[in-house]
Amino acid sequence: MNTGKLCKIWIKRMKRGPMDPVDSAQLVAGRGLVGNANQGGRRQVTLIEQEVWEILMAQFESDLSPATRRANLMISGLELANSRGRILHVGACRIRIYGETKPCERMEEALAGLKDAMFDGWKGGAFGEVLDDGQIIVGDEVRWAEL
Repeated sequence: MNTGKLCKIWIKRMKRGPMDPVDSAQLVAGRGLVGNANQGGRRQVTLIEQEVWEILMAQFESDLSPATRRANLMISGLELANSRGRILHVGACRIRIYGETKPCERMEEALAGLKDAMFDGWKGGAFGEVLDDGQIIVGDEVRWAEL
């Protein structure tokens, strides 16, 4: 079975606010990350792939922090593309992926051309719903639930 890891966690205190890096976070089923501005709904947690971010930064010859993407979790070793409806295990918790996170104007503000470069192929990451209460820690294993 293919596994990856949780590389980074960020909590957004308020809409359009700073992305605070943390080493661990508490997930609440049906809500999201404790302390994060986005709570409830289908977009409780947002995720990006480290490998995709690195390719984009190489393409633009830039070294922007991945926090610029404004996602909550950065994973490596697994692809998020076309994962709608799948269940992602992050440590002892599960996240149901509901869809692709399309880039917003904030990406264009950060780097000209970045929004368009991220638009197709799930390069902007994914979003989903938290299914379990629990703590996640940077370095946790991530894996897809069996179909």
